[in-house]
Amino acid sequence: MTKRGAWILTVVALVGLLSLGSVVAIAAVQGHLGANARLTVAPCNPSHPRGTVVHVTLGDRGVAMMGGANAMMVSVDVIPNSVSSGTVTFVATNTGALNHELLVLPAPRDGVGTRPVGINGKINESASLGEASRSCARGVGNGITPGTSSWVTLHLERGTYEVICDEPWHYANGMFQTLTVR
Repeated sequence: MTKRGAWILTVVALVGLLSLGSVVAIAAVQGHLGANARLTVAPCNPSHPRGTVVHVTLGDRGVAMMGGANAMMVSVDVIPNSVSSGTVTFVATNTGALNHELLVLPAPRDGVGTRPVGINGKINESASLGEASRSCARGVGNGITPGTSSWVTLHLERGTYEVICDEPWHYANGMFQTLTVR
């Protein structure tokens, strides 16, 4: 075997080991390796939420092979997904194994999920109306850690909004949902 062939084989083996290690680590955290393992959610919510409360569940299910490439399996659930205009408190709970965050933005003209993603895996957040990304507290922080919640209270006018997670590559992998304000 040539030096170049040995080098390519080494790189391929390392990439394979790193990919396998990531999948195993995520699966272990999520309890896929132990049937009885469950994520415990800390009881941290706003003590007196104002207005209509919208519960947002942020989750992930590890990494899946999609067309030969790894893709994160992430989700955002918004309940209810339609509210009256006025004061709305978003309570975001992370039920996954990765850090997440919640941002609320006016829906783009081309529809929810169409924002351009930069080379850093994030969108332009300048249109954000509010963010919940501080574990067991309200407002902006360093991400909602697994098993905790964060919240933000906003005044929303009638329209269509996009509720997203903008941790790197989460939006690009489908971590967005529609909220209708009537």
